[in-house]
Amino acid sequence: MHQKRMLAKNFEMNGGNILKKATGLAIFTEKDLNKITKNSSEPLGKGYFGKVYKGTLSDETKTMVAVKSFIKVDKERIEEFTDEVMIQLKMNHPNVLKLMGCCLQLNVPMLVYEFAAKGSLKDILHGDKKQKLTAEMRLDIAIGSAQGLSYMHFQKIRHGDVKPDNILLNEKSVPKISDFGLSKLLKLGGGNTDKVIGCEGYMDPVFRNTGQLTPKSDVYSFGVVLLELISRKQIRYGQSGSILIEFRHIYETEKSGRSMFDKEIVTEEDTMILEEIGKLAMRCLKERLDARPDMTEVAKQLVKLRKNTANDAANFEIS
Repeated sequence: MHQKRMLAKNFEMNGGNILKKATGLAIFTEKDLNKITKNSSEPLGKGYFGKVYKGTLSDETKTMVAVKSFIKVDKERIEEFTDEVMIQLKMNHPNVLKLMGCCLQLNVPMLVYEFAAKGSLKDILHGDKKQKLTAEMRLDIAIGSAQGLSYMHFQKIRHGDVKPDNILLNEKSVPKISDFGLSKLLKLGGGNTDKVIGCEGYMDPVFRNTGQLTPKSDVYSFGVVLLELISRKQIRYGQSGSILIEFRHIYETEKSGRSMFDKEIVTEEDTMILEEIGKLAMRCLKERLDARPDMTEVAKQLVKLRKNTANDAANFEIS
């Protein structure tokens, strides 16, 4: 009896009375969640807001999922949690990580997402899952990520924490925008927040200085991601290296980013792909907001580059 009361209390405290009315959200019980995660205590990863565990739905689909737990719960966090769930339920795009359900009966609320088998872009570029990436693979990752962010902006949602850690890839290497960091802290009507949580190296200086998060803040962060994608260098590397400083310097002096590109890319055709991505990244990193493209334009430019690349390859084969 005490256990039932505790589960009911947790459900209410974790926003259950609001979320049980949400359309398209599966509500899992504690028992369901234990079956999904097989009582696993080893997380796949950790972030600012909590831990992530791997699981499998116990229905006939046996779908792989990722289960995210929050680190702690207080009155403020619960409002953030319900905001995040309601925001993410609105997202329906192949390049945005799909929220499938939640469990509200535990001390900390849990979210259940589709599983991204290949991990994060950071893992693939720099971590244990590091793998060879052709120029076209990098371009496809950039396109999908840009389209996911463009969709979010169309839905009036700003991400607020765009970085390789928050771009996940499924088994087919389709990128998925995840962990809307700051988006759940913002009411849909305004962009001011006094909680600047985004990662420093990727953070828009305008946002850092003013607290005003706009879609162009995500554009700036995405520009940094593009530089990391084409150079395979972390935002800060070596003793004092910074890809932002280095790329700005070489584009000003050499009008080309070639000397910073990943040495895996050796052909002239592939180098030209990285060059165009690099030039677009530098536009995203402009200091003035009105000088930056929006995410829709970024996505269109990347798709155009992909089509031009395919046409060039076809012409080469014909000749």
